[in-house]
Amino acid sequence: MINSTHSKDRQNLLADIAEMYFLEEKTQAEIAEIVGTTRSNVSRMLTEARNSGIVLINIKRPLQENIPLTKKLIERFNLVHARVIDIEQSSRLLSLLGKVAGQELISRLKPGWIIGTSWGTAISASVEEISNISPPTGIRVVQLLGALGARIAQYDAHAIVRRLAEKLDAEGVHLNAPFLVENQSIAESLLSNQSIRETLSLGKRANIALLGVGSADLETSSYYLADYVNKDGILEIQSAGAIGDVCGRFYDIDGNMTAFDFQNRLIGISTEDLSNIPIRIGVAGGPEKVDPIIGALKNQLINILVSDSRTVSEVLAKTN
Repeated sequence: MINSTHSKDRQNLLADIAEMYFLEEKTQAEIAEIVGTTRSNVSRMLTEARNSGIVLINIKRPLQENIPLTKKLIERFNLVHARVIDIEQSSRLLSLLGKVAGQELISRLKPGWIIGTSWGTAISASVEEISNISPPTGIRVVQLLGALGARIAQYDAHAIVRRLAEKLDAEGVHLNAPFLVENQSIAESLLSNQSIRETLSLGKRANIALLGVGSADLETSSYYLADYVNKDGILEIQSAGAIGDVCGRFYDIDGNMTAFDFQNRLIGISTEDLSNIPIRIGVAGGPEKVDPIIGALKNQLINILVSDSRTVSEVLAKTN
């Protein structure tokens, strides 16, 4: 039988040695003298501490911003700002864009501001990357689009609002309704509900919004992947000329709003009210998001873009 007391004592010793070495910056020789052992034994215990998970090493590489592409993008689409990052590993695309979007959001917040948000993988990644901050006081986080469902965590609007509110020590305001209903009549009825009307009224007053840029492609559509809109529904949206959406509002490659049969069944902020939010941060990257980004920039549903250099290069090439 393993002696649990002895095991805990060993773990505590390893933790003490690791703390002296990594945090207090003592040399292995100094630690050996303090503990009463040899320098080589301290070295072995530091290795053991790493292998056992007591010491976790996290390497933070500086983000490389592509300034020339950023300037071209801002000038081409008359943006408030943009953050264009050089990202070599596609597997890190979402987390790095999320980190930058989180920084952009936090850097702009002021006391008493209202943040509007919906849901999606990019928004979820942005919220996830926010850490170690001292947020302004009196912040409120309001849900701009009804809930898609919680089968996939990144698409759970309520959870995203809750997580962001917790990180900002803010008040979370939820839109307690599905994002899509069967017909326009039901949508109009829900939109007249006092609770829903009050939430959307608060969203209308948002100072800043954190937004994903969705695709109408079957392979990448959040609605289809979350099993909320079937294949025929997506094909119908495509047949209307839609290539992307922001907060459920679909548009074509030129930024013209379309797929109104779909939009008329949405429970969420209107296109006009969304466009009137002063700061609208869009987070998106990857080849499948090039056309959706172009449309969102042309209709100005977003006025700050956080993306990667490869995606932005394609956006600029296609709009030259």
